[in-house]
Amino acid sequence: MSNQQIEAEMGERIRRKRLDMNISQTELARRAGVARRTITSVENGEGCSLQTLIALVRALRALPWIDQFLPEPDVSPMALLLESQAKYRVKRKHAGRSKKPVGTWKWGDEK
Repeated sequence: MSNQQIEAEMGERIRRKRLDMNISQTELARRAGVARRTITSVENGEGCSLQTLIALVRALRALPWIDQFLPEPDVSPMALLLESQAKYRVKRKHAGRSKKPVGTWKWGDEK
């Protein structure tokens, strides 16, 4: 589907939801805080801003549509693996370095 076809389909779905709720374009415009002409444009597939779309979806009491449209991403198996490695990482001691026992160094001693 092209972008224009998607806009037309979204407009049609908004129109059907509005009619299912038995409200006029004027009433939906009042609830969404937009002009009635905006409702006509959206329903005719002429598009709208994201802010207007959210206002319309909210006014239609259809916010769950957003979860269907853009669901919360699942955590990938690779992210889980990296997260689990980070939680249990242990700092290694460096081989070959020997520490002098505490208290054996004095001023003037060579390294």
